[in-house]
Amino acid sequence: MRPRLVLPLATVSLCVFLAACRREEIRTYATPKEQAPVAAPAADLSKVPPTAADADAVMRNTAVTTASGPGLAWTAPAHWQTGDERPMRRATFLVTAEDGATAELAVTAFPGDVGGNLANVNRWLQQLGSQPVSEANLRQLLQHIHVGDLHIDVAELTSPGFPPAKRVLGAIVPHQGSTWFFKMDGPDALVTREKTAFYAFLQTLRPQS
Repeated sequence: MRPRLVLPLATVSLCVFLAACRREEIRTYATPKEQAPVAAPAADLSKVPPTAADADAVMRNTAVTTASGPGLAWTAPAHWQTGDERPMRRATFLVTAEDGATAELAVTAFPGDVGGNLANVNRWLQQLGSQPVSEANLRQLLQHIHVGDLHIDVAELTSPGFPPAKRVLGAIVPHQGSTWFFKMDGPDALVTREKTAFYAFLQTLRPQS
């Protein structure tokens, strides 16, 4: 029988310590290095369609291509004052009542149909704080008139409440691949007073020579 090898206690302790160090070393280098977090790509907001509540804000804050090519001409009532030039507008007219209240008529023109009559009328309703309407109810809000070769759709809208605080008279006029808008809005009583003048103004619309 071979004699048993007896190691001093200090030697055994040293061996155990070295083995533990090797195991710790292996564990340390086997752990993958922590990677820096990668930021998620920013959302492309241009692909998110605006809600109805955002539509008007988008129109106000986004550069919009206005219509080009043959335009329309008109004759404004003598008591309408010409307003200052504004971005995206073809013209602005102001009407002032005896008490100082003011109504404004804005003339704009854009390529295409700008979403169609339903979208345009609902945008005006939204500006008044009213609920949108369906295609079926749109007919009740539009009056169709013809001026020469122009086909004009006119809407008369009011804000909620009785009596209404505000009123809108809006005319939508397709012409040469574009859509023209003639929108008068202001205090209910003043816009109601100007209704006859507004329709007389529409009767003067004609292709620009």
